[in-house]
Amino acid sequence: MQPSYRIIIKKDYASAIIEDLQKLDAVEVLPESAYEVPHWQIEEIRKRKKYYKQHPEELISWEDAQKMIKTD
Repeated sequence: MQPSYRIIIKKDYASAIIEDLQKLDAVEVLPESAYEVPHWQIEEIRKRKKYYKQHPEELISWEDAQKMIKTD
């Protein structure tokens, strides 16, 4: 099993790193017009936001969510 890493790119360097990756042909940057969020996804988000506004007791913190999804 390969080790996993977390990479945090400082905002000041992000665009330069992306440009370098493009030069290496390692990433492709698509304009926003090249993709569209499907209508069903937008509706699902609206539905969930409405539900959780009515049931905030079912929400968990980001820290608890991270603990739940961590795998070793």
